[in-house]
Amino acid sequence: MIFGIKSAYLQIIQHSTFKMNQFSQHNSPIFPGSWVYAFWKFSRPHTIIGTTLSVLGLYLLTLGVTSTTFSVAHLSQILATWVACISGNIYIVGLNQLEDVEIDKINKPHLPIASGEFTREQGNLIVIIAGILALVIAWLNSPFLLGMVGISLIIGTAYSLPPIRLKQFPFWAALCIFSVRGTIVNLGLFLHFSWLLQRSQGIPAAVWLLTVFILVFTFAIAIFKDIPDMEGDQLYNITTFTLQLGKKAVFDLALWVLTCCYMGMIIIGVLRLAEVNPIFLFITHIIPLIIIWRQSRKVDLQDQTAISRFYQFIWKLFFIEYLIFPLACILG
Repeated sequence: MIFGIKSAYLQIIQHSTFKMNQFSQHNSPIFPGSWVYAFWKFSRPHTIIGTTLSVLGLYLLTLGVTSTTFSVAHLSQILATWVACISGNIYIVGLNQLEDVEIDKINKPHLPIASGEFTREQGNLIVIIAGILALVIAWLNSPFLLGMVGISLIIGTAYSLPPIRLKQFPFWAALCIFSVRGTIVNLGLFLHFSWLLQRSQGIPAAVWLLTVFILVFTFAIAIFKDIPDMEGDQLYNITTFTLQLGKKAVFDLALWVLTCCYMGMIIIGVLRLAEVNPIFLFITHIIPLIIIWRQSRKVDLQDQTAISRFYQFIWKLFFIEYLIFPLACILG
């Protein structure tokens, strides 16, 4: 009898200790690392990296096309621009997660709200603060940055928030993504940096060239992103090109869109149609194109991991372009 009571008591103690450890790891301020990691996931790291490189790339491109030299004084302006853009980014991806909790439990169960690491109230607070911060910092810097951030937030809100919720319509969903990433961000950042550097001029051919490349490239990302999310989208009646056309058709379409992007840059380099270093532009675009086709042959469309891996590979190529093209302009 005594041994039975003692055994039960020990089990209760062990269970309570386990629960307390779990609570401490996820909720106690003694373990801030767990909150920071959850916030990192909430901000969608690949979009944060893309936004960071777009700010850096457009700054370098502005220096190149306006023949301006780098100055340490520019660092504070770059930092303010980056914070405004990152805050806007967090607002957009955070709002999307708040509206897609049930879908994310199927498609992306690792995200903080879907997994329970963040409550809906915490998510709301982060999104509100991020949105206000983005607008205030943009307003304090330049009218072009304010316009870029403001338009991006409006489109991001329309993309996720009912009753408009454009993400449920494949055409409008894709249009939202590639119009912001492809056009608004690139042109807005160039005009913003030109205004800060007091280099008033029109938009040069090199900026338009990068904008068109990113615009078309982002279209490929926009249609490809729904391939691994097919199950959750189908269950919650989110119409996508993948559900309408099938995985294979969308995969092939995205692949050929990317091919057109790179072939366009290669032709620009060969024919010397822009003020860039033609040899550098040719080499840095023919190599990724070859790698894309080699990697695509290895993708099993029935394997979600393989699809996601290829999707992340596409994002890496997207990131790199924001460094490659400005360098091609500077070297030109």
